[in-house]
Amino acid sequence: MNWRKSTYSDGGDGNTCVEIATPFPTRISVRDSKAPARATLSFPAPVFAALIDHLKEHPWSEPGAPG
Repeated sequence: MNWRKSTYSDGGDGNTCVEIATPFPTRISVRDSKAPARATLSFPAPVFAALIDHLKEHPWSEPGAPG
């Protein structure tokens, strides 16, 4: 699978984020970049798109806020 990291990846070596891959046109796989050999999550593409849209509209924290 061709795993990709976000261009917003944090840290010096860029390993503090999740990676995504598209093994099939209808599925999105997600894994932890710090533990790539561990289990991955797989979502139907529309569900993953809805999750990303929700996170864009409702960020967990404001810029500059701790955590």
